[in-house]
Amino acid sequence: MKHSPHPREQRREPRRAAKGNVTVAGVEGQLVDVSEHGFRMAHGDASFEPGQVVEFAHVEARGKARVIWNRISEGRVETGFFVVEVS
Repeated sequence: MKHSPHPREQRREPRRAAKGNVTVAGVEGQLVDVSEHGFRMAHGDASFEPGQVVEFAHVEARGKARVIWNRISEGRVETGFFVVEVS
């Protein structure tokens, strides 16, 4: 039986590593990676809900994004976002 390496590897766009501060709905975090239509951030707030649309700003873009997923591991939260509007 063949398993995918990790559930998040179902990405449809290539991502590249990124660094810098990111603010999403008032929550400060660190940018982990970006793609043409999304980004991932590491932070300490587990309150984001999939489907939630939030305002964001990081070194490469700002606008509105939809929460796609959250992962909590060893006290660190990572959240994946799909950008719905760039301002």
